[in-house]
Amino acid sequence: MPDVPIENTAPAVGVTQGRPAILGKRWMVSSSHYLASQAGARMFERGGNAIDAGVAAGIALNVLERHLTDFGGVAPIILFRPGMDGPETIDGLGRWPAKFTLDDYRYRYGDDMPIGVPRSVTPAAVDAWLTALARHGTLTLEEILAPNIELAEGFPVYPRLARAIAMLEERLRGWPTSAAVFLPHGRAPRVGEILVQKDLAALFRLLVQTERSRSALGRAGAIMAARDVIYEGFAANLILGSQTRYGGMVTERDLAEYHVSIAPPVHTTYRGIDVYACGPWSQGPLVPMTLNLLEPYDVASMGPGSLAFLHTYTEAFKLAAADREGFFGDPDQVDVPIRGLLDKGYAQERRDLIRDDRAWPELPPPGDPWPYEGRSGPPGYVPRVASGVGAPDTSYCCAMDAEGNAFSATPSDPGLGSPLVDGLGIIVSTRGAQLWTTPGHPSAIAPRKRPRLTPNPALLMRDGRALMPFGCPGEDAQCQAMVQTVCNVVDFEMNLQAAIEAPRVISRSFPWTFHPHAYEPGVLTIEGRIARDVRDGLASLGHLIRDLPDFSPAAAGMCAIRRLEPGTLEGGADPRRESYAIGW
Repeated sequence: MPDVPIENTAPAVGVTQGRPAILGKRWMVSSSHYLASQAGARMFERGGNAIDAGVAAGIALNVLERHLTDFGGVAPIILFRPGMDGPETIDGLGRWPAKFTLDDYRYRYGDDMPIGVPRSVTPAAVDAWLTALARHGTLTLEEILAPNIELAEGFPVYPRLARAIAMLEERLRGWPTSAAVFLPHGRAPRVGEILVQKDLAALFRLLVQTERSRSALGRAGAIMAARDVIYEGFAANLILGSQTRYGGMVTERDLAEYHVSIAPPVHTTYRGIDVYACGPWSQGPLVPMTLNLLEPYDVASMGPGSLAFLHTYTEAFKLAAADREGFFGDPDQVDVPIRGLLDKGYAQERRDLIRDDRAWPELPPPGDPWPYEGRSGPPGYVPRVASGVGAPDTSYCCAMDAEGNAFSATPSDPGLGSPLVDGLGIIVSTRGAQLWTTPGHPSAIAPRKRPRLTPNPALLMRDGRALMPFGCPGEDAQCQAMVQTVCNVVDFEMNLQAAIEAPRVISRSFPWTFHPHAYEPGVLTIEGRIARDVRDGLASLGHLIRDLPDFSPAAAGMCAIRRLEPGTLEGGADPRRESYAIGW
């Protein structure tokens, strides 16, 4: 009998995402740089928990992503351990100098905010990392810093870092301490060359030596003794000398009195899932506020990447952003109606402003959340249109383990944005650039005020257990990418990697938080993979479309870890950056 060809009726095999979702049963780390993820993974191999791993990965980002982060910068953290009443936030955010008023600043600089020390606030990342480690970790600081000393002694320069240093070469030449590190051969380093940060490695060793010398205080006490070196000891004197040399206003008292703030996160629920975010000292409440606006919609039926979803999401986010501009500021100094802003009834009132057939051509007016707190208060601030370009910033890391520990952090402040402190290899945080020089703005400059921070790690929980730490770099694109990723996971039931890789839209129809606070009414940037008919449909509704490449860092760089129903951990990391997830 002759051979008869058998017809292959199986469906064609296709690749629907660029990377697999990483699965593990014991632990998972995801961060914005592959070597930082490996630094975190080493902590699990030493017997540490997710907090140990997250702190190690976060400090590694301070070493590796010098164009985005710094050990003297900011590091907001949200974390949870089983047995806690709920998650806690560590703000990791410095304060404006106590003796420098808005009038003083405007007399010196007007409405400008020059690059460098005029933006200085107290360095906060060191305190945040070491406070988290002392309170919730299990390993010593020496163990945490071991891979980071290796990295500071030299790591291969990667393309985005090489480009960033080359772009800022002229600036760096004006700061001898920075030029010595970032222009080691009198030029920007090339891809594959080794970047050595000997002063930073020496600072890490000093912290380790201090911890060893104070071992009688116990593990946590010795870690906090190392922390004090930055704020009251040898390193503090070097920081103050640098401020004096370059005209900064951070004083000895500012450093000595600084401590991170530890507080419960803000909270809402989305389809039965608890959503926790950083407070209004950051833009963090935008995530739960936008999800409150979206919850009554049948988002799942709209379909991912659809015209209906992208338009509805964008309009919801603009409403939340209007209230961010109207009310957010350091709650230590500003009366922020955060309970009202997060009230589901308030969200229903605001939702009535969303139209299916037309986009708001600009930022909608802020609402009136005060009645939802049972009190009255001033109307929200209405911003003005402005032009200009902000600064690149921010990184991200998260870790989770089988015991249910979860860690989420968004370290930031570019190490190329201010002179390195001689002998330390770190900058003094430049996060003052996220304060306003505008009188009357809720985040206007004031003594000891915290800037309204863009970095904002977040955490989902269900039934009292950590479900998903998540976050990203990306300035004011951060919360937008975070909300879209949550919808991709919860509403569209994507695996975590697919949810992260899915094309995104990023609105610019509100003031960017970095000085000069550029605001482009109606502008919506969209990645090239979004269908042409959807793009055209958005334009027909009044969105001013600006095209992005298929995978753009301007659409942020998500990382996340999710606990699946069997207890398995699923990790995802954004190919828009050098992000990587590692698990076991």
